[in-house]
Amino acid sequence: MSLYFFRISTGRYSGAADLPYEFEDRAAAWTEMTEVCANLLSGIARSLKPDAEWCMELLDEDKQPVFRISLVGEAIGCKAS
Repeated sequence: MSLYFFRISTGRYSGAADLPYEFEDRAAAWTEMTEVCANLLSGIARSLKPDAEWCMELLDEDKQPVFRISLVGEAIGCKAS
């Protein structure tokens, strides 16, 4: 079993969990991360502004990124209101 931490970033704000989560392997960690992310994304997407980013990372025991899921709002070729 390996220990992992979740970190969520939005704009210039970022925070990692202090308590680790234990998963059997990276595949199990990825599965849990996608389930947690799926539960959060609808609320995040409704409040995401143009040119903003939301990101969830799964960190290893040394708090180094293993996986990242990002949601980016981009204004392309037009001015955002």
